[in-house]
Amino acid sequence: IKDAMDRIPSLILNSYTTLLEGQATKENMKLLGKRFTENFLNYLGLEYHDPDQELDPNFYIFLAFGESNMEGQGYIERQDRLNISDRFKMMPAVDFPSKQRYKGNWYTAVPPLCRETSGLSPCDYFGRELVNNLPEEITVGIINVAVPGCSIDLFDQDLCQNYLASAADWLQNFAKSYNNDPYQSLIDAAKIAQKDGVIKGVLLHQGETNNGDPNWPGKVKKIYDKMLNDLGLNGNDVALLVGETVNADVGGACSLHNNVIANIPNVIPNSYVIKSNGLAHKGDGLHFTSESYRIFGKRYAEVMLNVLRGEGN
Repeated sequence: IKDAMDRIPSLILNSYTTLLEGQATKENMKLLGKRFTENFLNYLGLEYHDPDQELDPNFYIFLAFGESNMEGQGYIERQDRLNISDRFKMMPAVDFPSKQRYKGNWYTAVPPLCRETSGLSPCDYFGRELVNNLPEEITVGIINVAVPGCSIDLFDQDLCQNYLASAADWLQNFAKSYNNDPYQSLIDAAKIAQKDGVIKGVLLHQGETNNGDPNWPGKVKKIYDKMLNDLGLNGNDVALLVGETVNADVGGACSLHNNVIANIPNVIPNSYVIKSNGLAHKGDGLHFTSESYRIFGKRYAEVMLNVLRGEGN
């Protein structure tokens, strides 16, 4: 912080030299303030958001939430850090201090995308596949909020606090990074993102902890509907993509829940199931391998591309 403060005089000078001398108009003074703020944030490694800049309709934003598989349990390999387009962005909902990423700002989507200690997730290759198949003027942004081992109740603000009160210490510790309200952390980040672009979809992977719960689709609908309301969105314009748990064909420990997930399109309009058949797990029957996350992310993207083209499934 001291180094940053010591830089302020030179930043002010550099900002001022961008303006014409003798023209201290109200507009120029406003520009001076913007230039200084931009220079200062750039010095700190952050991106500057011009409050007067209109949102870009070609910036497609996607919200992701769930438990461990959405967080990402895949080992991040060299290939996952290479050739990532600057058209694929991520906004952390929590700070990544060791990676100099801070919540509320956009960065190129180099994994991890959820928290600084998380792994490869479906979001990674979802975004890559979208930018590879959308026109060059389209930018894709992702915001991922996920808590390992959580029930869907953690994202229901009416139930969240009671759920956490009896949750295991390790789960409570994960929730603390989201101020004990992961749903609100996602909404807060989404509202910042809406100043830059347009929310086009919601990605969900959750259900292992609710394995076989017949009430799960209704619980998801409640959260999704609240999300739409809180963000001023229309469900016709914001598809919900729900991924299956590890499938029975590869020995999934919670594959029973896929029968429940299959009911989602009957409960929520403009929702789609992303199949997990053939995707290998890490040996625990719960978490996908890195290669499976890559394929799974592309499957999410294929469905979303069809939705964006007006073709649905």
